[in-house]
Amino acid sequence: MTLTELRYIVTLSQEQHFGRAAERCFVSQPTLSIAVKKLEDELGVPLFERSKGAVRVTPVGDKVVRQAQRVLEQAETIKDLAQEGKDQLSAPLRVGAIYTVGPYLFPHLIPQLQRLAPQMPLYIEENFTETLRAKLRNGDLDAIIIALPFQEPDVLTRPVYDEPFLMLLPKGHSWAEKSQIDANSLADTELLLLGEGHCFRDQVLEACPTLGSHPGHGDNQHTVTEGSSLETIRMMVASGLGSSVLPLSAANNQHYRSEMVVTRPFKAPQPMRTVAVAWRASYPRPQAIDMLVQAISRCQLLDNGVSE
Repeated sequence: MTLTELRYIVTLSQEQHFGRAAERCFVSQPTLSIAVKKLEDELGVPLFERSKGAVRVTPVGDKVVRQAQRVLEQAETIKDLAQEGKDQLSAPLRVGAIYTVGPYLFPHLIPQLQRLAPQMPLYIEENFTETLRAKLRNGDLDAIIIALPFQEPDVLTRPVYDEPFLMLLPKGHSWAEKSQIDANSLADTELLLLGEGHCFRDQVLEACPTLGSHPGHGDNQHTVTEGSSLETIRMMVASGLGSSVLPLSAANNQHYRSEMVVTRPFKAPQPMRTVAVAWRASYPRPQAIDMLVQAISRCQLLDNGVSE
């Protein structure tokens, strides 16, 4: 039994597909399949049910996979502990961020971190909250940047900044004449949101409760739920397909601005989110986390009105 084999079964349980699991592990499908079968033979029990269309974890396999995850976490901790006597700011830092934060934060964060810790290169990744959560637990990432609330055993969080939401409108929209938008009126317009799995979609629905309570929500003609990214949504708003809600850093980002859309603030109380850094409580490089938080706090997202 090897750590590599344990990583294979953990990945296979997450993907439930040999091809995708092999791709994530950077090996061929036969290599992964043979290794999983070898481990099953060694343990004397099947860990997975295999069918033509799917791979499912067996009941005993589920227990083995959960233990394997813990073993992999401990193995990563051993590697990290070996760095404890060394300069905590001299090794790469692996940071993930949710899709609605990463594109707007990373261009500012990287130069800030280079100034503060020039010997600590940054590996960055954007993904869904739940994927980042799993990668943090498995030791694939050292820290993640997410929106609160975020609860995970043995994981610490530190709020970094609060970010209000803005209304994004086509330039000719009737609401463009208003100085402020009432969040309770959003159910009365064609609204474009991110798809399922994006936490920002849930934050908008939570901040604007009339959307969720609107009769026939999800199927009525007033609300359009479409768009794989905030920038895709911005372009659809520019084309006149509907309106949307964006976090301030995205709405006012100079790189992505369009003359075909306008932004308007919401009436008080403004819907907003709190962006935070999360990391494993056992992570042995607290100075690196402190430096990451400090760099984020110095980022010129503040130019767009985001305040700590």
